[in-house]
Amino acid sequence: MIEKKGIVITDSSPVFSLAVADCLWVLVDLFDNISIPETVWEEITKDKTSAYYSRIFSFFKDKKHKISGFNDLSFIMDYGESESIILYKELNADFLIINDKKARKIAENIGVNCIGTIGVLSIAKERGLIKELNPIFKNLLNNKRFYSIELLNAILEKNKEAKINLIVNNE
Repeated sequence: MIEKKGIVITDSSPVFSLAVADCLWVLVDLFDNISIPETVWEEITKDKTSAYYSRIFSFFKDKKHKISGFNDLSFIMDYGESESIILYKELNADFLIINDKKARKIAENIGVNCIGTIGVLSIAKERGLIKELNPIFKNLLNNKRFYSIELLNAILEKNKEAKINLIVNNE
């Protein structure tokens, strides 16, 4: 059995990416508890016409929390990111899944243990939960989820998988 590790809070960007990749389930397999702030809930359920709406809604409907403190970070980043950081602190979480570089840097500077979507997928691969990363990464890129090709290829190379060319698929 794979050991789960603590409480995780996630911002909206990783939610969309994991939904596109059909990998929300890895959160359940990797973490004991998954939570999102209400602002992230509003962001991820705003577009009811999205192909991923029902997947996202059903996964997160019982995982949302209202922050109790004042959001003093909203002046330097968006509400979803700032409330995710505040919820992390309020719940004494173990990890924050966040992709935005600026918000991540601020979070790390105040002691938040951050990981990105690609990091989550890499851990899932290391633990044998995911067989191949290459098709997942291509799917993310084909669905306009923007990640550094250099980062993706470095992870693919580490896992002895085929690299992605700059042009993945122009469907």
